[in-house]
Formats: sequence, C-alpha cells, structure tokens
Amino acid sequence: MSETPPTGIERWVSLATSFVAPVTVISGVLFYFGYVAARAQYDYFGLDVDVIGLSTRAYVMRSPQPLLTPMLVLVLGGVAVLAFDRWVRGHATAEWFRRLVTTVFGTGLVLLAAGTVLLAAFSVAGGWAYYALVTPVLLGGGAALVAYALRLRGHLEPRIVLLWVGVAACVVWATATTAQWTGRGLAMEQARNLRSLPSVVLDTRERMYVPATAGVEEVVRPDAGEDDYRFRYWRLRLLIQGDDRMFLVPDTWSPGGTTILVRLDDDVRVQFQFRNAPPD
Repeated sequence: MSETPPTGIERWVSLATSFVAPVTVISGVLFYFGYVAARAQYDYFGLDVDVIGLSTRAYVMRSPQPLLTPMLVLVLGGVAVLAFDRWVRGHATAEWFRRLVTTVFGTGLVLLAAGTVLLAAFSVAGGWAYYALVTPVLLGGGAALVAYALRLRGHLEPRIVLLWVGVAACVVWATATTAQWTGRGLAMEQARNLRSLPSVVLDTRERMYVPATAGVEEVVRPDAGEDDYRFRYWRLRLLIQGDDRMFLVPDTWSPGGTTILVRLDDDVRVQFQFRNAPPD
C-alpha cells in the first residue's frame, strides 16, 4: 500500500517543528551567555543578578556583546581552516601530506597534554587570571587538531565524534569566560563614568542610613510633616531597574560605595533630573 503524500498543512507543521527546535536551542544559548555576562557585571556592584529580576528577553538582549568576539574568532578560524584544507588536498604531495598529518597530530597531542595538566592542577593554578581561558583553548585546540589529523588519514571513528564533542564543550567554556570578562569590563566602564547614568533625586518617609563613605547627600526637609517625604537624597544614579525596584549608586565611585535597593511604593518618591546639556 503506497503512502499518502503529505498535505499542505502537514508540510507546514513539519517545517515549523524543524524550525522551532533550532530556535529554542539558539534562544537558550543567548540566554545563558547573557546571564553569565550580567551576573559578572552586577556582581561588581555587590548585586546578585537574580535579585534584580530581569526577564528572559533582557538576558537575550544582553548576549550579543559578549558573544561578538568569540563568534568572530570561530567564523574567521573556520574560514581559514576550510581554505587550508582545500589547498592541502589539491596541492600537497604524498610525502609532504604525510609530514603535515604527523605534525598536526603531534601538535594536537602536545596541546591536549598541556590542557590536561592545567585541568589536573586546578587546585594550584586555578587562581591564575587566565586559567579559565587558556585551559579550554588548549584542550579544545588540541582535540580539534587531533580530530582533523585523524580525518586527514581517512579515519571515521567514534573517537573523532568524541573529540568534536570535547571541542564543543571547550568552546562553551571559553565563551563563558569571555562573557564573564565582558560583563566585568562593562561594570568597570560604568564605574568610571557613573555620571553618565540617569541622575535621581530620592525622597523617602524614613531615613535610609546610607553610609557616610558612600558620598550620598542627605537633606532633612524642614517643611515636611511626620507623614510626608521628610528625607531627600542627592547624588544618586540609576544603575538598573527591575519590575518593582530600582538599584541606585552614588554618582562617584569610592571604596565605601554601596548599591541601594529602593522598592517602588508609596514610601518613596523618585525624580529624574535632566542632563546638564542645554539644547542648541
């Protein structure tokens, strides 16, 4: 009995299901690296990013910047490898080809050995600033070279698949490290230019007891009653806003600076000041 050809609706359903899975994976990847970058960024200001309450969309929107450099490296590296592979297969002599395969295989083993040593020495070398980047680069680069050498020899073995799985894991590890560094760099750039953030004047019913070392000015309004907004705070900047809360920082970085969580309710009144830049 012959199979009934799929109808138009079935074809569209099949196309949609084949498209949704990659989109879901891509969204998950973007969310993860956006989360890693945001976590490192706001950790610099003493915040756990989960306290802020950012949405999934917010993390996805933050992912392009930390992913830009790794993606460029992977794309340019992939183009270079493909061009080299094509040239080798079209121009290399048999003897030169054998020497090339041996060199690539040996270099890959050396890189794998160096990465494995670093991995095993985590308790000693884990504090090195570049450990989280150098280790996956050595392991992933070595695994890629060994897999490529085996492929040049004509082998199609399960170990090649395992090697490429290891390469993928190392790419994720290295990319997560660059995302952390990107988030930290963004935080330090913000800290150097806190006055570029929106300026906030905060009125509260109760005193907030901000440390004197934070650099925030407090004024008690003499005309305010007991139930009014008696306390006014100046020299604050909006770091980020969640669903029902704001996170404010002083307008100048200092070792004693703090991040202030302000819940948006009837106990506070928030004013945003214009930029000090008169229109032309």
